[in-house]
Amino acid sequence: MMKKLLAEGLGTFALVFIVMSAVTSGSIITPLLAGLTLGLFVYTIGHISGTHINPGVTIGAWSIGKISTKDGIGYIAAQFIGAGLAMLIVSAFLPEATNTIASAVNPQNTFMVLLAEIIGMFFFTFGIASVVYGKTPGNLSGIVVGLSLVLGITFASIGSAGILNPAVAMGLGAFNIMYIVGPIIGAILGMNAYKYLMVK
Repeated sequence: MMKKLLAEGLGTFALVFIVMSAVTSGSIITPLLAGLTLGLFVYTIGHISGTHINPGVTIGAWSIGKISTKDGIGYIAAQFIGAGLAMLIVSAFLPEATNTIASAVNPQNTFMVLLAEIIGMFFFTFGIASVVYGKTPGNLSGIVVGLSLVLGITFASIGSAGILNPAVAMGLGAFNIMYIVGPIIGAILGMNAYKYLMVK
């Protein structure tokens, strides 16, 4: 179990670090960088922990019986610890990060943000579920998961910052109810929708 928790913490650290750094530098390809990072970790730690590196994904996987409650709690704790460490390091190297990210993300607490995060997370985790249920060839798993994240962010961006991850939201200073509940609801709906379509 410890290896799984370390893998989840490391993966979340890398994802939050990349996203925070990209937003701070004003990169327009932040969604692509996030998808690439996630895809790479699917290949490197997928066999260890499943590469959730997202509390919403963990809760979605729990809702379809793919992770136990005990392991799920451990995963989420490891993810937030990884995110917290990334925040500390990025802030230490880039003192302007907090202000730059705040102005770029501009987190709002509105129903439209909630709806956008639900929709984006639905499509993201729908793609993840195809890997979870073994319907995607193993050598394509990282590509499918990474591109599913980019697709989900694209959908969500119409009404939110397209974060789709409470741990990343914490790093970006957008840790409010909409960016927590939205991804959780979307993940549960997305994974269960795939499960419903798959089961004969």
